Amino acid sequence: MTVTRLNLMLLLAILGAIALATAGGEVALSAAQYSQAFSEPGSGPWQVLWEVRAPRAVCAVMVGAALGLAGAVLQGLLRNPLADPGVLGVSATAALGAALAIVLGAAALPGAVEISALAGAGLAGLMLVAAQVRLRSPEALILFGVALSSFAGAVTALIFNLSPSPIAQAEVMSWLLGSVQNRSWIDVAWVTPPLLVAGGLALLAAPGLRMLVLGEEAAAVSGLPMRRMRMLALIAAAVAAGAAVAVAGVIGFVGLAAPHLVRGLVRGDPGRLLLPSALAGGLILVLADLLARITPTDQELKLGVFTALIGAPLFALIAWRAAREWRS
Repeated sequence: MTVTRLNLMLLLAILGAIALATAGGEVALSAAQYSQAFSEPGSGPWQVLWEVRAPRAVCAVMVGAALGLAGAVLQGLLRNPLADPGVLGVSATAALGAALAIVLGAAALPGAVEISALAGAGLAGLMLVAAQVRLRSPEALILFGVALSSFAGAVTALIFNLSPSPIAQAEVMSWLLGSVQNRSWIDVAWVTPPLLVAGGLALLAAPGLRMLVLGEEAAAVSGLPMRRMRMLALIAAAVAAGAAVAVAGVIGFVGLAAPHLVRGLVRGDPGRLLLPSALAGGLILVLADLLARITPTDQELKLGVFTALIGAPLFALIAWRAAREWRS
């Protein structure tokens, strides 16, 4: 299967999933109400479809695409099938920025939480770029990222623990669980430009990611500016993951799973994997959000919880398969 055909199939599947997520939901609409939603702007059914469900579905696609792209970039950069945006601490520092803004009372200001989350992700990106100059091996960079993630998670927990306001605590907890509930077209506008920037940077880094498949020595003598390409890859992953966390909170395992679903179809080429991974991530998240919405529970399941329930067994399977390959 060609990459173009794969991308087209994934795009059509996403459009179908968006249509399904917009048409379906916890509250069923009658045929007359659907007709009213298309013919009478401003009516109740119109608002349900185009101001509640549609932006939520599109936002889920964009967030999933950002996570899928970040996962593909990091797995290629680190040459590690278990890498995802949470490995290098980008998601954790973005969540820390958002939690700090919420506790300080800035959540009432439009865009304050999103900007704080992006600033946290940017700080993590700068630290990783500085670290990769000194830490030559991917393993050392992974260990640095794990330490950064643990520290950011600990500070976030401390902020949550010391917050004097129960309301702020509830908002922080809701953010950490991850969700696209009540997202609007404004949130879609928040996540889309950073995703496009990250995609452009990732494409610039793609030749370096391909060369890394041959090993560090081959990459070093390839003539490519590998240091610059590594830097571009790290920035791309940080921007994409930060945008996802800024809009939807912490959602795990999508960045891990999406590249694995399409890797075999692009023959393991890290450069050709980028766009299919983004599309697969968007498809995964919009379907997961739809399932979380229609699952019969007293309270709607948080999207981050739902993806973790599905992603944790997948992570264990990938780890088991990777361990078998390493032993062989």
